[in-house]
Amino acid sequence: MSNLSNNRLNIVATAAQITAVKAAFQTILTNMPFLVGLTIDERSSLSKINVSNKAFTDDAISAGVNNASLIPSYLSVTAMQNDMTLFNQLDDLEGIANQLCERIQDTRILAGSEAYMSALALYRLFGSAAEAGVPGADTIVDHLKERFNQNTSNPAPATPAL
Repeated sequence: MSNLSNNRLNIVATAAQITAVKAAFQTILTNMPFLVGLTIDERSSLSKINVSNKAFTDDAISAGVNNASLIPSYLSVTAMQNDMTLFNQLDDLEGIANQLCERIQDTRILAGSEAYMSALALYRLFGSAAEAGVPGADTIVDHLKERFNQNTSNPAPATPAL
């Protein structure tokens, strides 16, 4: 349904708000210079930690701490502890970031939907005006109709027959 009857959003972020948010993201990146980017192959080939192997890893670290004399010099239990601490810290941050990303995506989807549904309503109104012989309406309809003809792989819903 068009946003003519249900307009949940009617706001524009100010330039200052957008600048502040971008600066906040940059602050996050600046404060976490150790963040890495993985290739698609790395993402798929790296072992992932889950509930059961997290418990195993915690137990192994504990065993390593309590039995340091059995650990060869080339294996660092301290490095393992650091990795797990960072994993847990990032796990917490990821949850917060995912909630934020979901709200940004949902708001973007809603704003786009409201704009598009209103555009379709306008198209139908211009079509009615053209059928009624309103001067200039035919030109508007012809111009807007081109979008539906060009985008056959993603057709617009319920385009009116004009």
